[in-house]
Amino acid sequence: MSAPGLLGGCSATRPATAEVQDITDKVKAQLEEKENKKYSTFKAVEFKSQLVAGTNYFIKVQVDDDDFIHIRVFESLPHANEPLALHGYQTNKTKQDELSYF
Repeated sequence: MSAPGLLGGCSATRPATAEVQDITDKVKAQLEEKENKKYSTFKAVEFKSQLVAGTNYFIKVQVDDDDFIHIRVFESLPHANEPLALHGYQTNKTKQDELSYF
């Protein structure tokens, strides 16, 4: 997925796409391992992207009715052939919390 915007700058917040949900699904196990918790709901709601030497995705994920997590996922450039990596996350978020760089 190409990230519109300037190199290094974050895009505007946009509704999650099927591709962003796929990225979210691929790092779910990494988060569950770090949190020692299983999430029955793991729905990408919105996202921002940042073009660096690859792409950082900042994704708001609904994990329960009123419980959200923000995750930062790094997707390397295609020639690097590296798996998606969960580079950070923030718990105890609400639907209203703004998605920002972390």
